[in-house]
Amino acid sequence: MIRRHPLPALFASSLLLVVGSLIALRAQPPDFDLLIAGGRIVDGSGAPWFYADVGIKGDRIAAIGQLKAATATTRVDAAGLVVAPGFIDMLGQSEFNVLVDGRAASKVTMGVTTEVTGEGASIAPVSDQMMADSRRAPWQHFGIVQDFRTLGGYFERLETRSRPAINMASFVGAGGVRDYVMGQDERPAAPCDLARGAARARDTHPRRADGRPRPCPRGSQRS
Repeated sequence: MIRRHPLPALFASSLLLVVGSLIALRAQPPDFDLLIAGGRIVDGSGAPWFYADVGIKGDRIAAIGQLKAATATTRVDAAGLVVAPGFIDMLGQSEFNVLVDGRAASKVTMGVTTEVTGEGASIAPVSDQMMADSRRAPWQHFGIVQDFRTLGGYFERLETRSRPAINMASFVGAGGVRDYVMGQDERPAAPCDLARGAARARDTHPRRADGRPRPCPRGSQRS
């Protein structure tokens, strides 16, 4: 009688168990998409900085703390570096630039992640006359077609086509609204002009079919 030794079978079972565990482990998704490890955290609250890791999932910070044991698709060694929220540029002028190149490299490399533009004059609202103005040469130079008339249309274009690397916000520039309502007329704004400027700022101003603002009634331009 030949007796079979149980060790080979036991070894085979153990091997299958180990292989199965490795496959199951590999099938588990990583804890984070991005892990920024070992940096000095300056959180913007005014509190002192501290050492910690930052785990990111998608476009959200998922965890801050000691995350050395966590897994990540991408790991960045931030030893000796400062990890901080992005800076907000409160007086930017990139509203046209991000239509040309959405990477906004000059902002991102300085740590700016949000820009507020539109001080004085904004990229919209605009009339057909403003769009035909000679100052619009850069649009032609870069081959950018302005297919929006309002800030709502501008932001829709940013979100669906340009998709800039930074967040963008805009004031409704008073100078641009004046230009829309009065053109380049060098006169004080009449009450009618002021009312229509306010309406235009709300993107509710009635327009002619050709895109020009309706003129004030005769005699109403006296303030």
